[in-house]
Amino acid sequence: MSHPSPLAQPASAVPAPIAPAPVSPAPVGAPMPPMPRRGRAAPIWVFAVLLVVLIGVVAYVLTYLGVVASVVGFALALIPLVGVLWAVRIVDRWEPEPASLVVFAVAWGAVAAVAIALGVDVALSVLLPVTPDDPVRDALSSVIQAPLVEEFAKGLGVFLVFVFGRRTFDGPVDGVVYGALVGAGFAFTENILYFATSLIEGGVSDTAFTFFLRGILSPFAHVMFTAITGYALGLAARRGATAGGAAATGLVGMLCGAALHALWNGSALFADFFHLYVTLQVPLFVAFVLGVVALRREEARVTRARLGEYAAAGWFTPAEVDLLATPAGRRRARAWARTLPGDRSPAMTAFIRDATSLAAARERTRTGRDPHSVEDERALLARATSARAALLAQ
Repeated sequence: MSHPSPLAQPASAVPAPIAPAPVSPAPVGAPMPPMPRRGRAAPIWVFAVLLVVLIGVVAYVLTYLGVVASVVGFALALIPLVGVLWAVRIVDRWEPEPASLVVFAVAWGAVAAVAIALGVDVALSVLLPVTPDDPVRDALSSVIQAPLVEEFAKGLGVFLVFVFGRRTFDGPVDGVVYGALVGAGFAFTENILYFATSLIEGGVSDTAFTFFLRGILSPFAHVMFTAITGYALGLAARRGATAGGAAATGLVGMLCGAALHALWNGSALFADFFHLYVTLQVPLFVAFVLGVVALRREEARVTRARLGEYAAAGWFTPAEVDLLATPAGRRRARAWARTLPGDRSPAMTAFIRDATSLAAARERTRTGRDPHSVEDERALLARATSARAALLAQ
């Protein structure tokens, strides 16, 4: 059987028929049905646990690095973090993930994953004491311990997002986004430690060099490593895997990310870092970006196909599908909405968001991986038509 795209998923269920659109439009101001929180948000208790762990991490940093160095490290680490989050936001713009899960992903990387990595390091130093400046121990720590422990700790956060947000974790793009967010959070805290240590041990010049290496040359390193785990979990989500099946698939992705992490660390220890950076790491990053672009295009193709089914039933016009399912169309739609009385771009944004989520719910129904997707379709269709009514109200 041929598929419309190499990345397309074959249908494994018969989606519910779409009822014809009513002749009269939805009334303006009609209440929009709420979307259930379960399966779309991180539970509150998780944030309470992260807060407790955060207090411990902050105490550790201030105790061993001091207030001044920690504040300087924090300020410098914010710079690459902002750039990375901006880039991830671009990737996630097509169908934005729930704010609760986004915050959880960044917080897990910045707090819990760092705490796990630090805890393992402290435990190993107690169980396997070594002499200071042991080159063998340093090499094993950098090339084996750090990649495995850190990628496991970060990957665990992406897996928890999969568990908590199963109703919105639709496929590889979502997995890449969540993996990138966890990686960005981890890199932020790790950068604080590196920048503060450089300031204490080498002054401004060493700090500037460390910032150049980590903040300019490699701000996306951890993002890319953990995005591989997220991609694997996204594949599991797309085929409707259970938590156990997703864990197995995610483990394979985590090992691939750890291998790339080990290659990165090893290039700094055993080879000419800058030579391998240009000849290997840059091409890998370019390939990563091209892969994300391909995944985004597939996401847009699915949106067009599923909304086209609703257009065939009269719910949308072909012109509206073009506006909703292409980046250029969305830009034109928002620009047009800003010219309407009172600037109705918020209503247009809501229309685009709900229609895109409607297409994603339809795809979940078509592939048979979500028993609740039919209810989601009904709710999102009501929300999208209500937003359109508010947009076009006289």
